[in-house]
Amino acid sequence: MNNGRQSPPRAVVLVGFMGAGKTSVGQALARRLGWRFVDLDDRIMARDGRPIAAIFQESGEAAFRQCESQALADLLRELPASPATVVALGGGAFTREENIRLLGRSGSPVVFLDAPLEELRRRCAQQGDERPLYRDENLFRQLYDSRRRHYMKAALRLDTQAKSVEQVAAELASLLRLDGNRNDE
Repeated sequence: MNNGRQSPPRAVVLVGFMGAGKTSVGQALARRLGWRFVDLDDRIMARDGRPIAAIFQESGEAAFRQCESQALADLLRELPASPATVVALGGGAFTREENIRLLGRSGSPVVFLDAPLEELRRRCAQQGDERPLYRDENLFRQLYDSRRRHYMKAALRLDTQAKSVEQVAAELASLLRLDGNRNDE
């Protein structure tokens, strides 16, 4: 019976730059809602049998991005028959038009977890991030600037600055009107 309310989404997709909190917020949101959590990078590594850095180094970025797009397409095909899911994408996944179109057709809300560049660098430093792009401040800034315009295409934007992971997860659940929609499948 439809009483004028839209049914809750079966999936929520988190995008953003490194340090934005996609994985930690995604895990917290999934716990809060009783949903499963999927990190697309983890699926890629399980499929390929190599860490992301090794895929980049040994096969190149173009091969990695193709693998990433295929993993996303496969995941999106599985979602209708899967338990409700929170998905975290890698920082570059939402910069490809192919992936943006796939996500648009999926009907799942895409949320850009945003924070100022300085905050993102601080978080990466706290995590002991070993990514080469993190260590080079100019490259970090250039990559952030080039990706941000893509992230802004997300349906929703949530500022995460000066908020705990749990605060962001709670705000996101409220923003998506999911607080009362636990799914313990």
